[in-house]
Amino acid sequence: MNKLLLTTVIAASAACAAPACAADVAAGKALAEASCADCHGDDGKGDADFPAVNGMTVEKFTKAIQEYQNGTRTKSPKMTKEAKKLTAAQIADLAAYYATLK
Repeated sequence: MNKLLLTTVIAASAACAAPACAADVAAGKALAEASCADCHGDDGKGDADFPAVNGMTVEKFTKAIQEYQNGTRTKSPKMTKEAKKLTAAQIADLAAYYATLK
């Protein structure tokens, strides 16, 4: 496992609310393709209407999703709705995946 991926997995695991939760980059990629790509693109680069999520740190991505979930971030009703569907493990998986993209 390369050093960047290992660091990403460790950081994502620490950000997960459940102690036994471990980030899975492959699961994050599958979830991103199924749920996020329509708005943020296959590469996570977004467009004029949707922000880029590629290359976000695990911490920044996790914080943003948690803010949508708890209502402190309200810019996008669609994103709020989608974020509320995610479990802590799914957030960790997505964060780990997007952190690997450039």
